[in-house]
Amino acid sequence: MKNKYSSLVIFEDFKIRRHYEEKTETWYFSVIDIVAALIEQVDFKKAKSYWATLKNRLKNEGSQLVTKCDQLKLMSADGKFYNTDVANTDVTGDNYLPKKKSVKKLN
Repeated sequence: MKNKYSSLVIFEDFKIRRHYEEKTETWYFSVIDIVAALIEQVDFKKAKSYWATLKNRLKNEGSQLVTKCDQLKLMSADGKFYNTDVANTDVTGDNYLPKKKSVKKLN
């Protein structure tokens, strides 16, 4: 069932899943979708893997990004709802995520 507060936003041909939390008046965005757009990766599994690797490295460095991410059930391409990392505009707009031009390949 689609929530009236969940929707997609398009960023440079990439679909970014988002959810509006009315109680706190906050938009939450899928971190994997944002990372996919920043690294220009159309393959969801590769973007998910990139985020998992980056998240693990940031966690080991003590980065606050990982602690500022929440998880919400968002609808996936198959129409099912899965838990996914989400972040609000405090995280997505404050230089926590890699910039499009400065993204390095994670090996």
